[in-house]
Amino acid sequence: MITEPRKLAIAESRGLRLFIISVSVIATICITCGFLGMSFYSRGLIREEMLNSARRNFTNIVLMRRWNADHGGVYVIKGPGVESNPYLDNPDITAVDGKVYTMKNPALMTREISELLNKEEGFFFHITSLKPLNPHNAPDERERTALLSFENGVREASWEQDIGGRVHYRYMAPLKVEQSCLACHAKQGYQVGDIRGGISISFQMSDVQKKLHSNTLTILGLATLTIVLVIGFIGIFFRGLIKKLEQARKALSALASTDQLTGLANRHALFERLGEEYARHKRNNQPLSIVMIDIDHFKSVNDTYGHATGDVVLGQVAKVVRAGVRKYDLAARFGGEEFLVLMPNSDLVMTEQTAERIRIAVESQILVDSTLGRMAITVSLGVATVRPGEDTEALLRRADAALYRAKADGRNRVAVEAA
Repeated sequence: MITEPRKLAIAESRGLRLFIISVSVIATICITCGFLGMSFYSRGLIREEMLNSARRNFTNIVLMRRWNADHGGVYVIKGPGVESNPYLDNPDITAVDGKVYTMKNPALMTREISELLNKEEGFFFHITSLKPLNPHNAPDERERTALLSFENGVREASWEQDIGGRVHYRYMAPLKVEQSCLACHAKQGYQVGDIRGGISISFQMSDVQKKLHSNTLTILGLATLTIVLVIGFIGIFFRGLIKKLEQARKALSALASTDQLTGLANRHALFERLGEEYARHKRNNQPLSIVMIDIDHFKSVNDTYGHATGDVVLGQVAKVVRAGVRKYDLAARFGGEEFLVLMPNSDLVMTEQTAERIRIAVESQILVDSTLGRMAITVSLGVATVRPGEDTEALLRRADAALYRAKADGRNRVAVEAA
């Protein structure tokens, strides 16, 4: 049988466990969201840096091309492996010393530098146009899409693309016609300020991906460690809290079920336990007995020695009673100077013997001694055992009747229930 306090304790324990789980889940969600935010922010910073790097490279390429165009092209010695640009009119010149030089215009110089960078660094760029003079400058599908968007006012484009089995970051911005460009492109109908193409910049993302992967693993590790530590601290905190609550609950339970003067169970606790033991008696058909105890001439103790002394006597008798019963018996203060001992699984003979030991112990151990005189303390006891079909009220009445008979017969004696 689960008692009401036990039910409340179980409900409280469940509620507290649910609260701890809820706090842990909320903390986990908050920490996870925080670290996910850090991860996304970090990824955003890395991608922003890639975009800024591509913009800087684009600007450098444009300035390099402008320098070339402002100087009317750059001539280099036409040696082995150096070919003339077939798309230029008269690209070669012969110096007075007989050496042949060929012009590297901005487009050709851009392509050759890109080829060198791609070979050395895995970084390349491509000048392209919707109306290219050189077929090498024809746009691919993504570049064409970007070029068309530039004509509609888009300022730049970026995307990720698989090239040769490797992921590349690609950036593209438009090229506008400058005065120096008209020397080669005026025949195409361009005017200064027109968008005549664009430059796409491509570089491998393997290093970036490694950084992103490493960053993700680091953040994941920190998030896991933080969650473990936070949940651990929550567990430690609530474990201590649960322990304190349990101690407080026990203390409150003791206060609610204990007589403060004698330290024995109070009347409420007595009747609760009596109900439990009676139910067990009904199930198992085991004997259930009680001993009702009353201090003889207790009023004289109070009148002669004062209530403070009377309280001391009550405490002393309570100690003797508690010491005289078994561990699983219940000794309680029944009211005033009366005590009651509940003895499960104890028949009438065993209960009477216990009562007699208590009577002798009180008589031999407790003595009031003061300037007003000496007074030995004795008790009268009534014993009763549950009969078939009898309820607890009837049991108490018969024990009380036996106690009354013990007093009527001269006190300081044990009386057993009437047959």
